[in-house]
Amino acid sequence: MTIFLTGLPSAGKSTIANVLQVRILEGGGRGVTLLDGDLVRKHLSAGLGFSKEDREQNVHRIGFVAAQVTKHRGVAICAQIAPYDAPRKAVRAMVEAYGGFLLVHVATPVEVCEARDGKGLYARARAGMMPAFTGVSDPYEPPADADIVVDTTRCTSEEAAESILEHLRSEGYLREGDNRAH
Repeated sequence: MTIFLTGLPSAGKSTIANVLQVRILEGGGRGVTLLDGDLVRKHLSAGLGFSKEDREQNVHRIGFVAAQVTKHRGVAICAQIAPYDAPRKAVRAMVEAYGGFLLVHVATPVEVCEARDGKGLYARARAGMMPAFTGVSDPYEPPADADIVVDTTRCTSEEAAESILEHLRSEGYLREGDNRAH
């Protein structure tokens, strides 16, 4: 299965993904591959910029890797901005050819994301130093087809991860009472 977290920069995607990874690994049973946006950009998508086409290509690459992990009975957790709807739908189709796909919208408001931005990216974007910055000068298309929506202003990362795990249990991807993927 693939768990695909999407949302604005600094929404809490990576933090939730890290909690999910630990919780699923604690359950045993399957390997877990974490595809974090910053690391993927550095290693898998080096050379891509931030144009719409490059962002879409980045999401497609992540989707391909996630589909392969799913195909080989692993669990892929993706934490990506993935701002556009069409590439997210394409990733869902790629993954669902091999197994389950859960789209999680980390719907933290832009004001909160900007306030917690430790890298200063929003400030640089507002100063015009970072053109095409998602949530400031480039759009984010909230997914209308999200399987679950979490807002980290209303819950902790641990609570968000637990709500995702509960959803996975109710859908049969995790065993009832534990976090073992089957």
